[in-house]
Amino acid sequence: MERAVNAASDAGSGNRATIARAMIATGAARADQAAVVPVMQAGKRGTDDEGTGTGLATKTAPKVKKPDLYRVLLLNDDFTPMEFVVHVLERFFRKSPEQATQIMLHVHNNGVGECGVYTYEVAETKVTQVMDFARQNQHPLQCVMEKK
Repeated sequence: MERAVNAASDAGSGNRATIARAMIATGAARADQAAVVPVMQAGKRGTDDEGTGTGLATKTAPKVKKPDLYRVLLLNDDFTPMEFVVHVLERFFRKSPEQATQIMLHVHNNGVGECGVYTYEVAETKVTQVMDFARQNQHPLQCVMEKK
């Protein structure tokens, strides 16, 4: 059968009549003709660069970059009540009362404290929520974000 395919390829034609004549001339079995014709026709359609009728399907996996992370920080001031800061930490950052108290004391003693680490959009939203809530309650609490 390979001789039939080679003979048809050498003839430069991929039609059924040429392939059938090549198969008969080389003694290929009639049952094999159906298997040879689609291969030659696929090559005729140009599925690959070499015209052999075979091709390699490849799938390139996209390279995914991890998003940059941002720290959300509370800044100390002398006017915002400690209870309000604890409430903010519990409400917007889902901290337990114990965690919120620890962070609040850290902010009070060190001037700044980390509330959490988030992607840019989430961090920006949390900063905006805290600042708006503080203004609504007439407190000068400052909340900022910085790239980690």
